[in-house]
Amino acid sequence: MIDARLSALIAAVLLLAGCARKTPTLNLLVWEGYADPSYVKTFEDDNHCKVTAAYMGSSDELVAKLRGGSAGNYDVISPSSDVATMIAQAQLATPLDVGKIPSYSQLSQQLTSLSLVKVNGHTYGVPFMWGPNPLLYDTTFFAKAPDSWNVLWDGKLRGKISVWDDLSTVYMAAQVLGFDQPDPSQLYNLNDQQLEAVKKKLVELKPNIRKIWSTGGELTNLFQNHEVLAAMGWPLMTNQLKKISFPIGETIPRENTTGWIDHLMITSGSDNKELAYKFLEYMVQPRTQKQVTDVTHYTPANPQAGKFMTAEQRDGLHLNDVDNYQKHIYFWQNVPRRAKYNEIWNEIKAAQ
Repeated sequence: MIDARLSALIAAVLLLAGCARKTPTLNLLVWEGYADPSYVKTFEDDNHCKVTAAYMGSSDELVAKLRGGSAGNYDVISPSSDVATMIAQAQLATPLDVGKIPSYSQLSQQLTSLSLVKVNGHTYGVPFMWGPNPLLYDTTFFAKAPDSWNVLWDGKLRGKISVWDDLSTVYMAAQVLGFDQPDPSQLYNLNDQQLEAVKKKLVELKPNIRKIWSTGGELTNLFQNHEVLAAMGWPLMTNQLKKISFPIGETIPRENTTGWIDHLMITSGSDNKELAYKFLEYMVQPRTQKQVTDVTHYTPANPQAGKFMTAEQRDGLHLNDVDNYQKHIYFWQNVPRRAKYNEIWNEIKAAQ
């Protein structure tokens, strides 16, 4: 009888222990398109875990959440090149042991050699995706691609354009004013006089602005509902609109454009660092990189992703002419006076 009771007690304890073991959850704070079920589910199945994602609308939103004490709520983040350095320097991310990420050696050396995520000899981020902030336009209105950002100020587009609620709109206006010449890095180091000129230029644009968009899905809907005819956007929106056969065009105007290099980082407050390492490795593997491009139409950091693409797909992502394509993109850099830039941008939005 005692043996039977003991056996029953052991079985009950084991059952309770089994119930107490929860499925590991990896929490992400990333850009839209970076946690799509089409490729995340495979990782969940292979690692018997759950991936949940929150999406950010801007780099400043990401930094605000991390500095506001939310770092421990997320395991993996995808900062762009304008705030990656700040996040590393503030130790909001953990230094990486790239030896735990075997596919790191396959990544574009041009991207891994950048100092954006290297602090005191430590690497804090893994290059993931990159791309431009192109000019998107409705091809039923534009007979051919606009050749200048100045088109956004055209009176014919009154109430018919949209801009992003992000400092990249400030950079764009600075390009229109020629402040990127002869040194494109000046876009990220504008002085007070230049910022005032940018403010004046963007306030002049306000009559044409239908809405300032915050999320990619928001801009996609603005085009789909025929509320806007032109906007600064992402290749993600172009891809979404093409999938529903919307007549969307995408171009880089003659002034060129800014762009971003997104990195994957593990937050310093993560309690799931080993699982996070596995996620980083999975996300930069060639096959996964190809799947991410299917969703976002961004260019992969791992060139070997091209092996899983058609020639047309490789051409569309500029994998065969990377150097020439990147000449037209001024990748975001750390902005030392970011607070001042945000002050100017907020004044622009508040202007009547």
